[in-house]
Amino acid sequence: MKFKKSVGLLLSGVLSMGILAACSSDSGSSSSSTGTTPTSTEPAAEGSKVIKIATQSPLSGGSAIIGEAIKLGAQMKLEEEKAKFEELGYTLQLEPYDDQADPKKGVSNANLIGADEQIYGVIGHYNSGVAIPSSEVYEKYNIAMVSPANTAVEVTERGLKTVNRIVGRDDFQGPAGAEYAVNELGAKKIFVIQDKTAYGTGLAEAFIKAAEEAGAEIVGNEGITIGEKDFNGVINQVLNKKPDLVFFGGLYAEGGIIIKQARDKGIDVPFMGGDGMDSSGLVDIAGEAVKNTYITSVAGDSTATESGKKFMEDYKAKFNKDPEGFSVYGYDSMGVFLTGLEAAITANNGELPGKDKVAEAVRAVKDYKGALTDVSFDEKGDNINAKIFLYKFEEASYPPVQVGEVSQ
Repeated sequence: MKFKKSVGLLLSGVLSMGILAACSSDSGSSSSSTGTTPTSTEPAAEGSKVIKIATQSPLSGGSAIIGEAIKLGAQMKLEEEKAKFEELGYTLQLEPYDDQADPKKGVSNANLIGADEQIYGVIGHYNSGVAIPSSEVYEKYNIAMVSPANTAVEVTERGLKTVNRIVGRDDFQGPAGAEYAVNELGAKKIFVIQDKTAYGTGLAEAFIKAAEEAGAEIVGNEGITIGEKDFNGVINQVLNKKPDLVFFGGLYAEGGIIIKQARDKGIDVPFMGGDGMDSSGLVDIAGEAVKNTYITSVAGDSTATESGKKFMEDYKAKFNKDPEGFSVYGYDSMGVFLTGLEAAITANNGELPGKDKVAEAVRAVKDYKGALTDVSFDEKGDNINAKIFLYKFEEASYPPVQVGEVSQ
């Protein structure tokens, strides 16, 4: 693990979460009876064939800020590439599905996606606990999935040929946070809270293992329930144990409440979390209490590249809002999928091949240069170029300040 310290670098729009930044499960209502809200109903050009690409992310509920950001990033890239594919004789259409951060809804949507013969790919999910069961359905139908956010190790460890992700894993993210907590912040006694989801538990376990190996003592490890609003029970345990750092494995909705309630009780030690906390929503919920909170994120600084800066400008002009941490990852995930799709069509003499061949071409993507990410998939579907970034909330504003990055 190569740690690079970079204090004082202000981000301008793209940071994390997963989620699974990644992340867990919330509840919410579908925006339609089928869970899909197509953004384009324009007819296909005469003589062209329709190719649909779905997104699956939470468009309602507690994680909707990031879910919408993923969808909009993917939509933007698809619309930019439409003309190219029309020249090849194909019309691209986006099919957005609201998975509500709920595994059952994700699987239900996945079956609808699988039943649609025109859908060849999925950009999603945000929550690993949704991605894992949903991807079993994609595998059944040979539909390629490119994840912009899922970090749980299990996502790519099952040997599924259709599942890929462009971000880092929790067994990379957790140790990066632990190394920073122990070696840079001097944490010796750490209290861990996690949300009992695939994401939160996996991230917390990876953090705990690395922190203990670095010499820290874990003085508490407690689970909370998604959707709760009163965390005084676990906060009282933190008070009794007197740690010098609190780590939270979970999402910004619960994380923001925990931080605020802990500060209200006089707990002023640093808080740390993963990419599931990488959202403007964390600041909206925690307010001034967010100060002295650190996060690890699979999302980097979009201002670091000219293409990233252009993305931010184009995104704001198109949608009249600043991008969130995963906006550019939705954008780059769509770019990766369309690169594989084009390669599969070219290899088949301009004809659209079977979905299995498209999935093979997506897995074979190497040296893709996105707006922010460089992507080359290994045999499992992991991006060998993924990095982990570390940030600090010095003020009650988003994005936070970058304080370091870690390469594999």
